[in-house]
Amino acid sequence: MRQDTDRSERELRYGQEGRAAIPPGSRTSPPPPPLTYVSLGERPMRRLPQLFIGLALYGFSLALMVRAALGVNPWSVLYEGLENHTTLSFGTISAALGVLVLLLWIPLKQRPTFGTVANIVVLACSSDLGLLLVPSHLGLPARIALLVGGVLVNGLSVAVYVGARFGPGPRDGLMTGVSAATGRSIRLVRTLMEIAVLAVGWLLGGSVGAGTVLYALAVGPTTQFFMPWFAYASRRRDGAP
Repeated sequence: MRQDTDRSERELRYGQEGRAAIPPGSRTSPPPPPLTYVSLGERPMRRLPQLFIGLALYGFSLALMVRAALGVNPWSVLYEGLENHTTLSFGTISAALGVLVLLLWIPLKQRPTFGTVANIVVLACSSDLGLLLVPSHLGLPARIALLVGGVLVNGLSVAVYVGARFGPGPRDGLMTGVSAATGRSIRLVRTLMEIAVLAVGWLLGGSVGAGTVLYALAVGPTTQFFMPWFAYASRRRDGAP
């Protein structure tokens, strides 16, 4: 009798197959689907708007952080630094560097996708449009609001366009390619890339400040929070209902 009682307690705690049982009445969320590439032909009318909206929001968020003038993300620091030494616009520089980064994919045997090309074009256009629409030389409270809003919109936009699963942008593809080629972790490769880009941009006169630190700390958790809402579940690959 005692053995039966002990067994029932163990099954309640660990489940029939040795897994932790879910207490009655508790709410659990299914994990988001994977973020691997899904072909353009699968539900394009559902996924393409998500891709373009996410990329447009991403470019606009960069403009918000630039107009805040309190520090921007590492790649934007580089764009600003180069903007100080050329006649090119912020968006044009981002597109030009995106193409240059794509050339680095060749020895890494990375292949661009539709999402890769869209990343270059839409980000360039939307960031320049944002800089035209958002005024500069605002007061400090307005700049703080622009900075916080820019970081939040940036994290949201990453979840939106990455969740559409059209393939990585140029910089993300470089990160994954270098990681695969060297055997180093994505965390290490991404960190070294961001430090190098930030250092070069700062030397060229790009703005580094509190916004740079806020971006580094907040964009990851923000993206993680929104990702389950926007990650597309492929019926062919993920077994989605």
